[in-house]
Amino acid sequence: MSAHDLNLESKRRRVSGRGIGKACSLLNQGFLISLFSALLMTIYPGKAAGQTFSLLQSPGGITGTLVGSDYENTFGDMNALGVGTPQTGLTVTALTTGAIYFSEFEVEFTGLPAGHDAKLTAYVSTNFNHPLALMVENCPSTGACTSSAGYSAMSTSAAAPSTVVASMGNTTTTVGIGIYLPDNDGASAFSGVDSAAVVTYTMTDLTTNHVDATATWTFNLAPANTVQDAVSLALATAPSGLAVSGTASPYTLAFGDVNGLGVGATVPTVAAAGGIIYTTPYYLEPEFSDFTSTVADLEVYVSTNFAHPTLLQLDDSAAAAGPYNAISTTVGTQTVMTTTAADRSTITRYLGLFVSLDNTATPFLGSDSATLTYTITVP
Repeated sequence: MSAHDLNLESKRRRVSGRGIGKACSLLNQGFLISLFSALLMTIYPGKAAGQTFSLLQSPGGITGTLVGSDYENTFGDMNALGVGTPQTGLTVTALTTGAIYFSEFEVEFTGLPAGHDAKLTAYVSTNFNHPLALMVENCPSTGACTSSAGYSAMSTSAAAPSTVVASMGNTTTTVGIGIYLPDNDGASAFSGVDSAAVVTYTMTDLTTNHVDATATWTFNLAPANTVQDAVSLALATAPSGLAVSGTASPYTLAFGDVNGLGVGATVPTVAAAGGIIYTTPYYLEPEFSDFTSTVADLEVYVSTNFAHPTLLQLDDSAAAAGPYNAISTTVGTQTVMTTTAADRSTITRYLGLFVSLDNTATPFLGSDSATLTYTITVP
């Protein structure tokens, strides 16, 4: 029935107040419904055109599986020290407080009307079961996603999501996703499988402010995301000490020319019965993560002794002035340097080289070498 028909009917029922009210009500509703339909068409232009986005693999980046609108992936084995080989397609960077595993990927927008741009946001809609051990990281299209510096913690709030792409038309851009593993020892330590996290991505048309599409990224493919405990020990040069060469095992250190009298010494010496001790400070740098203990034991032994052990001996001390004690030559009874080494601490020790003044021994002139093996144990 048209609005004109409604007016005619209302005239025929003018003697009835109820009839007039009903006719006017129908007229107003019909007008409002027509206006609302027009507004819908104005607010949502092109919705049927299929504006959407795709998350695509970048060259050399991680791969995954698309199930409906859910992207499924995994970061595999990880640890907070960044040691070992990461999952294919991932880059790992060791930081001073943990490690971050990350990968670039591509975002493609399609179906936007001419002249329209859209934004892409993301938030962690379901967090890991151990959020203190694994944290999802985001790198926006404006960041340097090939470097750990381009990543920051992804929002866990739907009301304030992280920006992935601020504004883009129907094209493709590169972004990044990562997982940060901070150092965790003691009560917050965790090692094991955690594949619970889900990230929700939302594409919004900036012209209409309408949400065009959503998709999720779930970290649940095999091999499962697994946090491993890890431990390492490094040696380094201490100020005023002899140079410790190398950035990883095996390290080297040379005392240079020595003699039983200390004549012409270029490093500090300490008097000792039957000879003299040449000394140098050096650093021990322990690192460990995801252990229930917050301290570690550091031990050392001479795994390969000098060819002339009656004339040359390696000693250890906690202080420059001593006392210096001979380092064990037996793996089963190593010399204990400390039982309270903290994670990422710097411990100064003093290595001594005792040179004998025993003139009754078979004389020796020339070079000689020995090897020390250090052990870190986290209870």
